[in-house]
Amino acid sequence: MALRACGFVIFRRLTQHHPPDNIEFLLLQTSYGEHHWTPPKGHVDPGEDDFTTALRETQEEAGLGKDHLRMVDGFLQRLRYQVRGKDKEVLYWLAELRDPNTQVILSEEHQDYRWAKLEEACKLAKYQDLQDTLTAAQRYLETQCKQ
Repeated sequence: MALRACGFVIFRRLTQHHPPDNIEFLLLQTSYGEHHWTPPKGHVDPGEDDFTTALRETQEEAGLGKDHLRMVDGFLQRLRYQVRGKDKEVLYWLAELRDPNTQVILSEEHQDYRWAKLEEACKLAKYQDLQDTLTAAQRYLETQCKQ
């Protein structure tokens, strides 16, 4: 059975910039291993549904609860890859930080965080599937703005 993790691609809109330059994504840098950068995510606990996992992990890793976020309907990315020879699946929903000035509070699992526009976020993310997810989120938001 594949390992399963869930989280949110969290973004904020900067009021002093015009679309699409007003979108920044939140990435957290792990305090272990290769110190890679990802959106908040974590493993599903027994008996827990995927969306609840995403909310719990975002609260634990970034200090951002449900009240801080506005969920964006219609966006769900599913990543599949291998970690140490085991299959892993990660589900990401999309959420906007309601107040762009809300403070991120890191857990011990992370040593740094960054708000980054798409190009910088993709450089930090390194992995192609995560870069594709961030790009898909940006495109989805741009399409939503035009409607």
